[in-house]
Amino acid sequence: MAAHYDAIVIGTGPGGEGAAMKLAKRGKKVAIIEKAHSVGGGCTHWGTIPSKALRHSVSRLIEFNSNPLFGEDQARKQLTFAEILSHAQSVIRKQVNLRKGFYDRNECDLFFGEASFVDNHTLQIRKNDGSLDYLSADNIIIATGSRPYRPADIDFAHPHVYDSDTILSLDYHPSSIIIYGAGVIGSEYASIFRGLDVKTDLINNRDRLLSFLDAEMSDSLSYHFRNSGIIIRHDEQYKSVEATPDGVIMHMQSGKKMRANCLLFANGRTGNTDKLNLTAVGLTPDGRGQLKVNDNYQTEVENIYAVGDVIGYPSLASAAYDQGRIAAGSIVSGKDTRKKLILDIPTGIYTIPEISSVGKTEQELTALKVPYEVGRAQFKHLARSQILGSDVGSLKILFHRETKEILGIHCFGERASEIIHIGQAIMEQKNGGNNIEYFVHTTFNYPTMAEAYRVAALNGLNRLF
Repeated sequence: MAAHYDAIVIGTGPGGEGAAMKLAKRGKKVAIIEKAHSVGGGCTHWGTIPSKALRHSVSRLIEFNSNPLFGEDQARKQLTFAEILSHAQSVIRKQVNLRKGFYDRNECDLFFGEASFVDNHTLQIRKNDGSLDYLSADNIIIATGSRPYRPADIDFAHPHVYDSDTILSLDYHPSSIIIYGAGVIGSEYASIFRGLDVKTDLINNRDRLLSFLDAEMSDSLSYHFRNSGIIIRHDEQYKSVEATPDGVIMHMQSGKKMRANCLLFANGRTGNTDKLNLTAVGLTPDGRGQLKVNDNYQTEVENIYAVGDVIGYPSLASAAYDQGRIAAGSIVSGKDTRKKLILDIPTGIYTIPEISSVGKTEQELTALKVPYEVGRAQFKHLARSQILGSDVGSLKILFHRETKEILGIHCFGERASEIIHIGQAIMEQKNGGNNIEYFVHTTFNYPTMAEAYRVAALNGLNRLF
């Protein structure tokens, strides 16, 4: 007979972890199923953690090579992709041990293998040795994440063709790379490879980089990418990929041909639902493997929930964790939860330099006919930025001309993803607390990057008449 639980969570990424921890702390008997060899999900092993660790290493390398403090006649330090991978692997190990401890301390039962539905209360687990286990539960949460989209006409088994998961197995230092797909993942890896002096072609399907961003931020990124030597090709679609013994040739629909030592295909992701046997419970994912859910993250089957990448937007690790907790709250209470994701979810893009934003863009506010004003602070004018030798970047605050309510914040430059949260905290204040004048009337440590908020607020308020 199958062991029975109050809840089973499929997947140990941020969404699964958030759900499991809340359920366990509310006294529920919880089982976790993970198909990989250790906990953490794609976020820890192939996505967020390793790519950000790689980015940090490359950023420090660039800083060393450009810092006059170490002498202008110094020999440039060179690192290979394999060398910076060692730092990423160290971070992954620490994260896995940390997260394994969470499950152990909260007495969650961990099962390793591939889960599939038998019915809406029962799961089959196929272990690595081929043996089968069966578990049942009152409620089941699908937090299986996503994987890189792989077109059938591209040979990903070729030693010079990679996706954003397999790129972490790259065991040589390429002289050149084509990155197909200029979304968040493609742009971040373009920064990493160019920082390692790899000739980088970034192929974009659209007319500008990261078109969901405020146009000024997108333009700033494009400028700095080109200034660093990245070749950006907009409005391009591939026709075919020709693999050669020493690399790849990408044939474009426009007639162009590009040759490189390797290809990173980073154009879209697919929800990991194809092996769950969802037909057994009457669920049908869309063409991208994603499931529909309600405000409590319930699917069309009342006792089955889904969170994280497997439900699509916003496909952020931070949001997935909160979604898992909200779903768990609904299970614990047995009714609709009043908890919801915050309206303005911050975005952090770990390119070099970083970009982070929260709230509306200028383009959105213009389309909505909202009377807004702009306050700006250039990092090169901040004492802390000058001390750090990092003068690239800016902070932009968008606020209502009449109420002075902050409507959007956009930051470009080193530590942008940290800086953004200061403004986000004020944006979340109710009953008139969201007001740009807060930054004028408070006192900031000096010198700090946070001082950019005071500078930007004064700059914007001076525009009012």
